[in-house]
Amino acid sequence: MTSDNGSQTPDNVTPTREGRVLLDPYRDWAEGEGIPIHLDFGHNLLKLETGPWDRYEARGCFAHTHGAGDFMANYVLEVEPGKKTRPVKHLYEVFCYVLAGHGSTKVWLPGGEIRTFEWGPKALFAIPLNCQYQVFNASGMHPARISCTNDAPISINLFHNLEFIFDNPCTFSDRTGGERHFEGEGEHSTWIAAETIKRNLWETNFVPDLSSFKLYDFDERGKGSKNISFILADGTMHAHVSQIPKGRYKKAHRHAAGTHVHAVDGTGYSLLWYEGDSEFREFPWEHGFMYTPPFWMFHQHFNTGPQPARYLACSLGSRRYPFISLRRRSSEGAGSISISQGGRQIEYEDQDPRVHRKWLEALRATGVPSEMSEIFDEEAILDLQPETMTGPIRTPRTAGPAV
Repeated sequence: MTSDNGSQTPDNVTPTREGRVLLDPYRDWAEGEGIPIHLDFGHNLLKLETGPWDRYEARGCFAHTHGAGDFMANYVLEVEPGKKTRPVKHLYEVFCYVLAGHGSTKVWLPGGEIRTFEWGPKALFAIPLNCQYQVFNASGMHPARISCTNDAPISINLFHNLEFIFDNPCTFSDRTGGERHFEGEGEHSTWIAAETIKRNLWETNFVPDLSSFKLYDFDERGKGSKNISFILADGTMHAHVSQIPKGRYKKAHRHAAGTHVHAVDGTGYSLLWYEGDSEFREFPWEHGFMYTPPFWMFHQHFNTGPQPARYLACSLGSRRYPFISLRRRSSEGAGSISISQGGRQIEYEDQDPRVHRKWLEALRATGVPSEMSEIFDEEAILDLQPETMTGPIRTPRTAGPAV
C-alpha cells in the first residue's frame, strides 16, 4: 500500500480517513454542524432533542433514518418563541413540513423581489433552489418546529465543497414560480400512466394545510384511496399526499430508498418486510411521526382510527424530473401494478392472511368497524389458528425482472 507521498504502508495498518479514501462529505458536514444527530428506523419529530444551530441561529437536529439511502435526508428546524432564523441559502432542495407552530417565511428571489407567506401546522412549502430565505416564529409563547426533507447528501457528496453549496452566486430564476405560487395557489393537471391510471398533479411552492387540501380518487392503491402529487418550486424532489379511508388500508408495495413518510393526521401503523421474512416490522404513526422504508422493502399503511388518515411522502425524483430509473418507472405506474404483472404492488387477494388478521385485531381495540368485508372472509381469517400463520410472509411471484 502506498501513501500520498509515495511511502509504503504496512499491510496490517488499517487505512484512516486521513488517507483520503472512503470519505463521506455529507456525514462530515452533519457532524460538524454541532447539533444532535438522531439515527433510527423512524422518529417522532415532535419529541426529538434539538440543540443550538449556528447556521440558522436557531435550534435543530438531524433526523437520520436507516432507510434514507444515498440521496435524501431530514433535519428538524426549531425556532424559539418570538425569534427568527438568520437568512440562509443552499444549493440543495428542501421541502418544509410544519410540525407545530405559526409563522412566516421570507424568500429573496434572483431578480430582487421578496416573497413572504404565512404558515401554520401541517403546511408544506419549498424554497426555490439557492434562494436566500428566513423563517419567523409568530408566537411569543410556543416554538415552531419544521421537518426539512432535503437532498443535501447527494449535493454535498457530489461537489464536496461547502462554499459551493452554501455560498454559490448562481441563480435559478426559472425555478421560482409565479407570485401566486407563494400564496397557496397553483395549477392542477392530470396525466395517464400505464394507459389506464389517472394521476393528478398540483404545481406550487406553498400548500397552507395538507389536512384539508383537495385530493383525488386513486382506487388503484385501495378502494377509497385518494392522492395528489406535487411539483414544488420546479424541483427534482417529489412529494405526494395520500388518504386512507376509515375502516380500510392501502395495498403493499415497494420502491427505491429515501422516501420520507410523514403522518399528517389520523392514527394507524405501517407494516414492513422483505421478501422471505417471517415477521413484520411495525411502525406506529400519527402526526409528527416520520420514517423511510428501506430499499425494496415491502410496506403497507393501515388506518385504525375513526376518521380518514393522511400522510405525506417526500423523495428524490419528481413526476416532472424522475432523475433515477426506479422513480421513472413509479411515475409510469409501476407502483400501482401487481408484482405478478411486473409492477411493485401486492393485491389484496395475494397478501398474507396475517396482514388482515392483525389489522382486524387492531380495529377491535379502537372500536372502528372494518369496511373491507367485501374483499375478505373476515370471520374465516379470525378463526385461523396461529400455527397456520407461520413461516415466510406470503409474497406473490414476481413476473419478470424487478422494476
